[in-house]
Amino acid sequence: MSQITLKGNPINTLNSLPAVGENAPNFELVGVGLDKVRKDDFAGRNVVLNIFPSVDTGTCAASVRKFNELAADAGAQIICISRDLPFAQGRFCGAEGIENVVMGSDFATGKFGRDYGVVMIDGPLAQLHSRAIIVINEEGKVVHTEQVAELVDEPNYTAALEAIK
Repeated sequence: MSQITLKGNPINTLNSLPAVGENAPNFELVGVGLDKVRKDDFAGRNVVLNIFPSVDTGTCAASVRKFNELAADAGAQIICISRDLPFAQGRFCGAEGIENVVMGSDFATGKFGRDYGVVMIDGPLAQLHSRAIIVINEEGKVVHTEQVAELVDEPNYTAALEAIK
């Protein structure tokens, strides 16, 4: 379990993030076109998982915009993951011109959130995902993690991208 805060109020997550050096757990999410987004689809590539509660909040939307902007030079595939319905993710991407990241929804089962330890288990956003970054290298190993301590703060984009250089 990890403890984070939402505007200073403590919130617990189900577990801790995968450890650096571990194989990243497999995942299967639902894409904006209702297609499957699987870890295996990105085998042999560096991947940045941008995990957050909902694209309909200011900080979450800012992180998707920022990673979309950085994607061309990132040297990695960026996957933005929340429990939002794929339709909401698609609507956001269309309205914002987001084209350089893959969106993945964990709405159907929540398995991704449990496997990656990001499910918030209490507080007003219980059952949504905490804000976290996980970087997976070409061999499928976790090379960087960040559990953002304060939910309204943005992640450290530079540290995430440096992890794959």
